[in-house]
Amino acid sequence: MKRILVPTDFSPHAENALKIAAQIAKKSNSEIFLLHMLEIPTQMNDAVTGATGIPEIMLFIKKAKETLEKSKEKEYLKDIKITTQVNFERAFEGILSFSKKNDIDLIVMGSHGVSGIEEILIGSNTEKIVRLSEVPVLVIKKNTPELKAENFVFASDFSKETKKPFKKMVEFANLFGAKLHLTMICTPNSFKTTALSEKIISDFTADLNIKNYSTHIYNDVNIEKGILNFSNKINADLMGLCTHGRTGMAHFFTGSISEDLVNHATKPVITFKI
Repeated sequence: MKRILVPTDFSPHAENALKIAAQIAKKSNSEIFLLHMLEIPTQMNDAVTGATGIPEIMLFIKKAKETLEKSKEKEYLKDIKITTQVNFERAFEGILSFSKKNDIDLIVMGSHGVSGIEEILIGSNTEKIVRLSEVPVLVIKKNTPELKAENFVFASDFSKETKKPFKKMVEFANLFGAKLHLTMICTPNSFKTTALSEKIISDFTADLNIKNYSTHIYNDVNIEKGILNFSNKINADLMGLCTHGRTGMAHFFTGSISEDLVNHATKPVITFKI
């Protein structure tokens, strides 16, 4: 891990994410890319690139760049290489595009978290990034002053397709010397006997070089509640899972466990794209 992207809107949530990114960068000797997106109306795009531009827009650009430069001076970013950028695009599209163009290894984002009808109607940029990002996304909540990650819950069905992202998760866990709690959530809709669940996890880990871990089978009404309840039970510092990145109507009807978890968890969540 060498390149960490932190999108910022200069809110306290983004500030929390930057602090955690700094912690990770120091452990991994990584560079941080601090990105601010200006969502300018389409009809004004020509003005941005024109010779003079619209004064109000040029002022926004100037202020954003000044604020990013001031952010680089924060004490917790000392001795970390910081690259700043202001781009003009819809936030989630611009973040994904920047990540791809700059070979980003990890995205760290703050989350406001929404619920109820607001969650259905507007969602959030963080949720869209979690769903669509090709690289791991670490979502930080407002009550996370630092990332300890001593107890790291990784919930999965432990299928073959999760082995590749699982290896990335292990690399991340090793940065913190975390104990991995490999957890299979069994629900009424995805019931497996204890014997079968144990065999699936055992087969999954048989050829993997992991040492500090334990395995768990946890029953609950659905997967999201199972992950949250088990994590609370062991006082986990971090939750991780894989996401398929469903889009369109398929996503609307089937939902997304990772997005729901990002919304409702009070602890950090990291997702890995299958």
